[in-house]
Amino acid sequence: MPEDLRRLAKAHGVATFYRNERREAVEVDADVVIRVLALLEVDAATEADRRRELAKLAEQASAGALAPTIAMRANGRPHPVPGAVALVGEDGSQTDVRDAVPGDVPPGFYRLHTGDGQEITLVVAPPQVPQTPVTWGWVLQLYALRSQRSWGISDLADLREFIGWTATAHSAGAVLVNPLHAPGPTHPVQPSPYTPVQPPIRQPARPSHRIEDLDAYHRADQQTRTEVDALRVAPDTERIDHDLVWAAKRAALELLWRAEGRPNPLDELPVSTGLRDWATYCALAERHGGRWSRWPQPLRDVAGPAVTAARDELTPRIAFHSWVQLRCSEQLGAVRDAARQAGMALGVLHDLPVGVDADGADAWALADMLATGVHVGAPPDNFTPRGQDWGLPPWRPDRLAATGYAALRDMLRAVLRHSDGLRIDHVAGLWRLWWIPPGDSPDRGTYVHYDADVMLAVLALEAQRAGAIVIGEDLGTVEPEVTAALGDHGMLGCAVSWFTRDQSVPEQPLLPPSRWPSRAAASVSTHDLPTAAGFFRGEHVRVRAKLGLLDDVLAEEASARNEKAEWSALLQSEGFLVGEPDEAAFSAAMHRFLAATPSRLKLISPYDILAERRQPNLPGTIDEYPNWRLPLPETLEQLRADPQVGEIVALFKAAPESRPGAQSSGL
Repeated sequence: MPEDLRRLAKAHGVATFYRNERREAVEVDADVVIRVLALLEVDAATEADRRRELAKLAEQASAGALAPTIAMRANGRPHPVPGAVALVGEDGSQTDVRDAVPGDVPPGFYRLHTGDGQEITLVVAPPQVPQTPVTWGWVLQLYALRSQRSWGISDLADLREFIGWTATAHSAGAVLVNPLHAPGPTHPVQPSPYTPVQPPIRQPARPSHRIEDLDAYHRADQQTRTEVDALRVAPDTERIDHDLVWAAKRAALELLWRAEGRPNPLDELPVSTGLRDWATYCALAERHGGRWSRWPQPLRDVAGPAVTAARDELTPRIAFHSWVQLRCSEQLGAVRDAARQAGMALGVLHDLPVGVDADGADAWALADMLATGVHVGAPPDNFTPRGQDWGLPPWRPDRLAATGYAALRDMLRAVLRHSDGLRIDHVAGLWRLWWIPPGDSPDRGTYVHYDADVMLAVLALEAQRAGAIVIGEDLGTVEPEVTAALGDHGMLGCAVSWFTRDQSVPEQPLLPPSRWPSRAAASVSTHDLPTAAGFFRGEHVRVRAKLGLLDDVLAEEASARNEKAEWSALLQSEGFLVGEPDEAAFSAAMHRFLAATPSRLKLISPYDILAERRQPNLPGTIDEYPNWRLPLPETLEQLRADPQVGEIVALFKAAPESRPGAQSSGL
């Protein structure tokens, strides 16, 4: 790779090499680097192009140009900013400064002016985010938690009932739910909660309403209620049918909206750009299909005259979709209220995915903030030898900076509106994301770096304002500075059984429970990894082999047997397992192990307690595996009565550090 290309790539945050999960350096092909730079509008194809681009950078540096957005911590120490003369707060107040921002400036967003006419955004972060109480709780795939009252899929009333039960009966302190963000209004419905058409950048959510709990249902006449009741989907389908559920709920919501007189919330509320854009997208998608990139060209510009005209024409449909979202928001608020009323030590935690559907509402409304045609993914590793393509478009770091990270701020504010904490999926994405150029395979990508100081500052500031804790999912190929920065900001990392090993020695043995990290949200597994029973039976290898996802099946099978033997030996040596176990006994032993760790937040999953062999999602697949369509093997009513649940929960309920209000030691 030419040296001038390396210099240019470094200046724009494009990696020319990276370290894999074994910490080995992997070089990136020069043509990949050139393609990614072009996606950032940097021409590097020839030596002359690179010389010209480097000259631009040198000219900017000599002129004293500052980054368009910078960050600092409110820790009492002044932050040098050469040439700074005035600081303007969010309320318009102005403070005179001279070449440095005072260390006692309160956390917030500011406009910083320099003597030579530059105006930049300054994000002042609190020293730390709110601290996580020492407690335990559940991690739920909400769609799978069906009750006898569900419409083919679990809903927010099921979640509210679950919270009331487990907080009262078990002293559970938290419930972490999968992303609840909205899929598109058309069929087929995207089942993955991690590929939302619209994350809550301004307004949630999946059609997770309990229809019978809506005020509109109780106000409706008997005939309307009878028609609504007739639409109900049976709660015992073998697979969760997202399309069937949305069709039924949409029809029921239409009936109730009409019975209410077809209200238009946008006429009654202050203008909400996010809600308006979401509802407009839905109305246009109903007419032109869910993929906005295939709409007539004029409608692809959210700010263009064609969209303005369409809003007038489609006012009734925009009104309906706005009304649906506000009803869902009310029920989300009721869930959080239930957690508080039940006295949960922490409360309801929401999950923030890496990105959005490239053809969804946010990709349409924020098209200028995203890299066109690029997919986010992961490089090849031991678990996925061919790499991963998640199909999500990444933020453009240059445009985030130019706009003061407003899109990131709005996204965080919205998801925190109804939550007591936030789990950031693939938190390393605040530092870097694996960009796959258009048309390329996952192994033909490279990392693009972001300004992690600013990204973390925005996250910490919004978390402090919401009084919410933060968990960063720092699993997989993650640079050490990621976990270190999370701890520095008072955020938790993640500890998962299958990954928590002693990295200080070449053999990397499993860590005993006493050596697990304290500042972590600890769990047996995750939605992308084998359940306890699946791990015991080698289901994760069998399924991937059947689908042709493994290059060396025999090696994978041998590795799985060795890992199982390693875990069995550790569980027996720690006194959690006796004799030759079956999958239920192995799962129980894994929970005894988890309960014995010093991790600040311990999360358990019904999939593991019920010895379900199938994991919710199999990375690298779409329709080859029933991702996000597997209900729990027991209903909510059965779960509440299952003695196995009571036995496992007792392990965590009995621990004194898990009681509400308990304080951590040694952190």
